[in-house]
Amino acid sequence: MSSTQAVSTPLVKLKKRDFDAGIDVRWCPGCGDYSILANVQRALPELGVPRENFVFISGIGCSSRFPYYMNTFGFHTIHGRAPAFATGLKAHRPELDVWLITGDGDGLSIGGNHLIHILRRNLNVNIILFNNKIYGLTKGQYSPTSEVGKVTTSTPMGSIDTPFRPLSVALGAEASFAARVIDTDAKMMKDVLLAAHAHKGTSLIEVYQNCNVFNDGAFATITNKADKIEKQLHLRAGEPMLFGKGNTRGIVMRDGELTPVVIGEDGVTEKDVLVHDPTNPDPSIAFWLSRFEQPEMPVPLGVFRAVERPNYDQMFASQIEEARTQSKNPGLDDLLFSGDTWTVE
Repeated sequence: MSSTQAVSTPLVKLKKRDFDAGIDVRWCPGCGDYSILANVQRALPELGVPRENFVFISGIGCSSRFPYYMNTFGFHTIHGRAPAFATGLKAHRPELDVWLITGDGDGLSIGGNHLIHILRRNLNVNIILFNNKIYGLTKGQYSPTSEVGKVTTSTPMGSIDTPFRPLSVALGAEASFAARVIDTDAKMMKDVLLAAHAHKGTSLIEVYQNCNVFNDGAFATITNKADKIEKQLHLRAGEPMLFGKGNTRGIVMRDGELTPVVIGEDGVTEKDVLVHDPTNPDPSIAFWLSRFEQPEMPVPLGVFRAVERPNYDQMFASQIEEARTQSKNPGLDDLLFSGDTWTVE
C-alpha cells in the first residue's frame, strides 16, 4: 500500500465502546476531562470514518493523556508541539482524520506560536482546547487564561498577567472555525464536535473544563442551575441572539457597540436583535462575542465562526503533484546532483 492510499477496511457500524481503549482513566475523580472523553467517543461513530483512520495527537498536560484512552492511533508528543506533529502527519497522509488535544497551558503558553500557525494555515484538522484556567498536571500554578489577581502557588500575591481569551487569539490568527462549549453540556458538545468535523479546515473548540482539585468552580457563575439561563448566550446560526428566561433578553448593535438589552424596554423588539451568522467572512462580530465575559455580558457558547477557505494540506498536495509533473529529475540522485554542486577533494 502506498503512503497516501486510504485504508480500505470495510466500514462497519461503530459504537462508543469501540473507541474505549479499555484501560484505567487516570484523571482526578470529578474532573471535567471525563465528560470531554465520553462525548468524543459518542461523536466519532457518527462520522462514518474507519476507526483505523483516526489519529489523536497531544502535547503535555492533564488533557494530553487523551490519546491513551482512545482506541485509535495516537501520539503523545512534547510540550506545545502537537500542531507541528499534526502538520507533518496530515500533509503526508491527508486521508487520516487528525484530532489535536491540548490545554490552556500546553496550547497557549509554550505552544502558542505553533497554535496560531496551524490556525492561519488552515490545515484540515480538529483541535480541542481544554481550558480550566490553571496548570493541573504540575499542581496548580496560574496559566495563560487565569484571571488577573489569581492566587496560586506560583503567584502567591495574585497574577498580574493579562489573560488570553483563546477564541480571540484564534480569530486573530484567521481561524476558519472557532467554537466554545462547557464540559457540563453534553448535547451541545457533541453537536459542536460534529460541526467541527464537517468543516473543511482547522477547527478549534475551546472547552470550559472544571478542575475540581486546583481551580474548582472556575465557571460556576455560568453553570449553576439557578443562573445559567441568564448568563449563557447560545449561538445558533440564522437565529437571533436571545438569552434569558423566556428569551426576554438579546444582543443589539447600539452606538457602535454590541449591547445586551431587555426585549420590550425602550422600544426594543426581537427584530432589533442581531441574527447570528457564523459564515460571515468579516470576523468582527465573532471577535466581539469572543470578548464577552461575566458579569457585564452573557458568555457566548456554540459556533462563533465557520467560513470556507483553502486548506493547507490540499494546496500542499497539489504543489507536490505539480512539482512531480514538471520535474526533469526522475530519481533522488538526479535531484541531489542538480543545480549548484561542488566536489571537495
